[in-house]
Amino acid sequence: MGFKLGTSKQPYAVSGEIKSKLSFKNGLLDEDGLSVPGVKVIRTNLPKDIIAEANAPDHHKDPSTIYLNKNIDPNSSEAKQTLNHEMIHMTAMKISPNKLSYSDDNVTYEGNSYPRKTISGKDMIKDIETGEWKEAGDSTLPWEQDANIITNN
Repeated sequence: MGFKLGTSKQPYAVSGEIKSKLSFKNGLLDEDGLSVPGVKVIRTNLPKDIIAEANAPDHHKDPSTIYLNKNIDPNSSEAKQTLNHEMIHMTAMKISPNKLSYSDDNVTYEGNSYPRKTISGKDMIKDIETGEWKEAGDSTLPWEQDANIITNN
């Protein structure tokens, strides 16, 4: 008795962009058709200077999701690059909480705890190397540097 193998569902590249034949169902597509494998993208109102946020697996409202600012065109290259960047954070939080995790009071990165608090209405994180308070998402914070290196490569 014989059997037939199914068709390949491996990712493939078109003009340098990775595509996938996989079907992401069960809420992984939003009304704009955005899809990130295993992570729900939620379009929401964020402050105008914030494009997106990755929510930790233990987030109180939307665990393991990415918020994308409603003011950003979801089909733009900016949105795609931003989602790639946030997926790097999401992957680090899901695979190894020791690599990256956060709470309302701190961000833990590679075993180091960075204090976090709201200052003048902004989410601020203390750079433990310089003692300077920096706005969350600042490109000089080490987890942002790592994500930017991976995104740009």
